[in-house]
Amino acid sequence: MALMRITSPHAHGPLTTAAVMRTVLLATLPGLVALTYFFGFGTLVNILWGGVVAVVCEATALRLRKRPLGFYLNDASALVTATLLGIALPPYAPWWLIIVGVAFAILIGKHLYGGMGYNPFNPAMVGYVVLLISFPLEMTTWAAPAGINPTGTPGLLQALQACFTPASIDVTTMATPLDLLKQNQSLLLEDLWVQNPQFGRWAGLGWEWANIGFLAGGIWLLYKRIFTWHAPVAMLVSMTLLAALFYDGGSSASAGSPLFHLLSGATMFGAFFIVTDPVTSAVSNRGRLVYGAAIGVLVFVIRVWGDYPDAIAFSVLIMNFAAPFVDYYTQPVTYGHRKDGDPES
Repeated sequence: MALMRITSPHAHGPLTTAAVMRTVLLATLPGLVALTYFFGFGTLVNILWGGVVAVVCEATALRLRKRPLGFYLNDASALVTATLLGIALPPYAPWWLIIVGVAFAILIGKHLYGGMGYNPFNPAMVGYVVLLISFPLEMTTWAAPAGINPTGTPGLLQALQACFTPASIDVTTMATPLDLLKQNQSLLLEDLWVQNPQFGRWAGLGWEWANIGFLAGGIWLLYKRIFTWHAPVAMLVSMTLLAALFYDGGSSASAGSPLFHLLSGATMFGAFFIVTDPVTSAVSNRGRLVYGAAIGVLVFVIRVWGDYPDAIAFSVLIMNFAAPFVDYYTQPVTYGHRKDGDPES
């Protein structure tokens, strides 16, 4: 959802690009509140610092391209990209990591291709993958959730110190539930849950509520008709079906229950805020069904058999690349024309 253009059926009525962007930003609030409650103010600092970097990068690119600053800065698309990337990054990411990710997302992922509406890949996910490949240690260092963090959840001042002077504060970190499940080779899931306080009732402690928050925000976006239901529902359904098919009840080789996968990692955030980007996804409703379902399959496959526990970014970028192919085979036939586009005789 990093970049949006107002084209049917994603928005109806007099909505402007800026209005849509503000609506998307508001929809992230329930998930952001959950992340802040369980993991502290790190994600909020990511977003605030990333927003500053995004505006500077956007203004620089527009100046170099000789485009009017006010018109393009007012659409808030750069802030949406920074917000989505800031949510995806681990809390308490160092300041330089945020600069690299946001700058790459705005300058390379967006403006290198011509700006908003022309980028073939989701800019926020481009920035995320570049960081994950380049700085795997910083990108896999996640804070312990509230309730099991022995040093307590860092406040806003501590979060700022962790971002700009990392050596001045020691943030307790732990493996994510997706990591623990992926590395498990001997424990039944029931025993894994008991021995690791990172697990909550259905999935990871804190993660399950963050996913519920982003689900609530996504449902509100559907209600506001910012996008259609096809891609996010197709993604969630295909991933759920695969998780149910390969779930063996909880053995040591189990890949996790369907509910665990739905409420773990960035599932709901990806489904409603990343997969739904109309610029980089399929065009027709039938195409979005295929596009979303393929992302759901890729997320599950990479989570279970790949090298990365959470696979939203890789799955989305792969399908961004394949979106024109999906469009070619799923576009509806124009009335009075055959499938090949030639008029009927």
